Amino acid sequence: MGWLRKLAGIVVIVGAVAAPARAADLNIAAFFGQWQGNAVSESAISLYFQLTSRDIGVTVAPSGDGFTLTWNTVQRQKGDPNNPAERLKSTTVQFRAERPGVWRSVDTRDPLAGGAPYIWASIRENTLVVNALQINTDGGYEIQVYRRTLSGTGMTLEFVRIVDGEPVRTAKGRLIKVAN
Repeated sequence: MGWLRKLAGIVVIVGAVAAPARAADLNIAAFFGQWQGNAVSESAISLYFQLTSRDIGVTVAPSGDGFTLTWNTVQRQKGDPNNPAERLKSTTVQFRAERPGVWRSVDTRDPLAGGAPYIWASIRENTLVVNALQINTDGGYEIQVYRRTLSGTGMTLEFVRIVDGEPVRTAKGRLIKVAN
């Protein structure tokens, strides 16, 4: 049994030495402000609107021990493909600290009970990741993942919507900070 403990100790030491150094995660305050830009969305479920342009806006503001995140999207994915109808979709979520670097929505409920999705956020290095899990009445699920990454030139957005394990929509865009 002693050899097993020694082996475990060696594995821990080798893992610590071999593990790549991880940059420190940013503080949520780095994301505070108003951001605007545009994105391109790709859809696997739309016949006429497989590739669309979106105007996007994000506001991140302090709120108690957490933050409030609002995102607005002007979608162009319905109507006449030559002149698509514009639709503004706006979402605001208030997050409270769950543990260092992890927040959950103040409105989060049991996703099996129906209604609002279970939403949580975390920071990984310079990326604010927001996940929203919805369990459908038939037992299927949908998860949306938003990755907002800060860089020297602003913020990039990567979005994916997954339904029952299959990605059905992605979006990628760039935003610039327009106000603190």
